[in-house]
Amino acid sequence: MKAEIIAVGSELLLGQIVNTNAKYISERLAEIGVNVYYQTVVGDNPVRLEQSIEIAENRADLIIFTGGLGPTKDDLTKETIAAHIGKKLVTDHDAMVSIEQYFQRTKRVMTENNKKQALVLEGAIVLPNENGMAPGMFLKNGLHFYMLLPGPPHEMEPMFINYGRNAILETLDEHQKIESRVLRFFGIGEAQLETEIVDILDRQTNPTIAPLASEGEVTLRITAKHQSSSEAWKLIQQAEEEILLRVGDYFYGYDDTSLMQELITLLNKNNQTIACAESLTAGLFQSNMGNFSGVSSILKGGVVCYTNEAKMKLVNVKKETLSHYGAVSKECAAELAENIMSELDSTIGISFTGVAGPDPLEGKPAGTVWIGIAQKNKATKTFLLELASSRNSNRIRTMKYGCHYLINELTT
Repeated sequence: MKAEIIAVGSELLLGQIVNTNAKYISERLAEIGVNVYYQTVVGDNPVRLEQSIEIAENRADLIIFTGGLGPTKDDLTKETIAAHIGKKLVTDHDAMVSIEQYFQRTKRVMTENNKKQALVLEGAIVLPNENGMAPGMFLKNGLHFYMLLPGPPHEMEPMFINYGRNAILETLDEHQKIESRVLRFFGIGEAQLETEIVDILDRQTNPTIAPLASEGEVTLRITAKHQSSSEAWKLIQQAEEEILLRVGDYFYGYDDTSLMQELITLLNKNNQTIACAESLTAGLFQSNMGNFSGVSSILKGGVVCYTNEAKMKLVNVKKETLSHYGAVSKECAAELAENIMSELDSTIGISFTGVAGPDPLEGKPAGTVWIGIAQKNKATKTFLLELASSRNSNRIRTMKYGCHYLINELTT
């Protein structure tokens, strides 16, 4: 099945909001083996929307619309589709009751135009909206399937995952099971990873392998189809083993995990605690660690020591170290890591010091970063990064490299 996503809303074209719906739907469709070859954004204009529908019908089996289901005059998605495919709009009783109950519950006056939100395409499967008012729809007409979803992500996402996804699955070959797994890699670029496994990618049929890069990481989604779920997993396992023989040194986890999550799991498993001294990252490492519940058992604390004065006053870095080697040095990184570990009585100390950019510092170019890792009863290690991204990207990658090096230290 080939799909196209049409996002409706002039605010998308004006740049007032970002089209996150297309990203979400594309990711969910990839999980069930539906290919998205095109994404379209069109304003609140019935003529241009109909033109977009006609184009999509020539290149897709499934057309998914987001937005334009609201009560106002510029919400024209279902009206335009109804006219295009020759279907009436009828009131869905359950949707109307839900809308009326919402206004009763909130003690607000229900205006006449709100009834418009209960209108659905005649013959459509109605997708309940448990987080808003306008229901979604799924309809087969001729050779095409049409799915209409609300625009607000907090309404669209649960509607799709709870109802829309199943509606699509029921239209696919019921004898085929679709399974997928994501392999996550760090420390290797997308181009290098693809070069290492290019022959595997070239001959892929079932399972399919889809690469994706983001902020220094690369993922490979392996999707397999088979009449038997267990056989589909065997196909995935075979592909995974072949891939990891080539690039397994960069592999760190599966599916929705992250470097920080893997690090926290290791620290807990090993009964380790950590303290942090952050210069260029300005608390980013600790902030990300704090996103995970239960982290108080491993994170002793830390400091943001941006200036040389802060490094000396808060983490006791020697003045001689800074004057002789500079703040952007392995010597400074080592002292920061050792001293913060000692001050907070943790088993591990980690430090980040460097040049986020865009300007150079101490004669060193932007992207020059030193990471220090100190451990009780072990020699302190330092790691040099030479990054070449934007300021914020350099900071994010530095944080991820800190997780990466710590994971390696704890597993070797």
